[in-house]
Amino acid sequence: MNFTRLARLSVPVLLAILLGLLAGCGGVKSTDASKNTDAVVISNVLRVGLIPNQSPDKVKAQYEPFRAYLSEKLGMPVELFVGPDYTAVVEAMANDKLDLAYFGGLTYVQAKKRAGVYPIVTEIDRQTKTTKYHSQIIVPANSPVKKVEELKGKVFAFGDINSTSGSLYPRIMLDKAGIKVPEDLKQVIYTGAHDATAAAVQNGTVDAGGIEGRILDKLIKQGKADKSKIRVLAESEPVEGYPWVVRAGLDKALVEQITGAFLTMNDPQLLDLMRAEKYAKITDQDYAYIEEQATRLGLLKGQKQ
Repeated sequence: MNFTRLARLSVPVLLAILLGLLAGCGGVKSTDASKNTDAVVISNVLRVGLIPNQSPDKVKAQYEPFRAYLSEKLGMPVELFVGPDYTAVVEAMANDKLDLAYFGGLTYVQAKKRAGVYPIVTEIDRQTKTTKYHSQIIVPANSPVKKVEELKGKVFAFGDINSTSGSLYPRIMLDKAGIKVPEDLKQVIYTGAHDATAAAVQNGTVDAGGIEGRILDKLIKQGKADKSKIRVLAESEPVEGYPWVVRAGLDKALVEQITGAFLTMNDPQLLDLMRAEKYAKITDQDYAYIEEQATRLGLLKGQKQ
């Protein structure tokens, strides 16, 4: 605006202009990384994405207390988005439709090849007391299979193809046993989620399946899986925890606030819902092994470099 003309405006008009400018200053700030400029994009809501490691409705209900907690800590509205599958959450982040997302390790390394994202925290696991957990291969309790090697020629269930503990690590265990996927299996089934894999194994629909150990334990505890009908055949090496990831263009001060909200979380009920003892900071390097193995086993094919 021309400053000579501005000086001639009345006080009420000047106040109206000033209030209008201030009204536009709320919300989530982020630099427009795609144009490599200092332009600021304003949003009034923090958009949080969650991978559907169980049915989407269950995941959204589980994280509702977290949504309320984060909204209170940040002093702004928070919206949850649970994709119909893992790819949908990656796509939403790649298209700047999310600000913060809870990924598996594999989903994270896929997302970082599509967009500028980086991890900030992961949970300290209640069982291992570290940031790591385990994937398992399970079989029906009455199965004659005693070793992973004996699964050659069998029907195997993975969860979502992009799941770290439901797809990548079971493949690593099968590969170490000399079984190539899908060539050495009679049939490969993708159930889409860990709870569906547990049901398929328990019902004998498949000969074996890959699942996250923590989720299987929770399903058994809730009575949604029958321990007497499922046997753990093998357990993976430690898997780095699910990373909470932000897009690179998100305002750094807001990222610090979000990180602080995780690190200071101390409500026992909320931590229990989040499957966490507490939270710890992480970096991209913590997922180097996952990226290496996913590349080797062909799970990063088709990802933009």
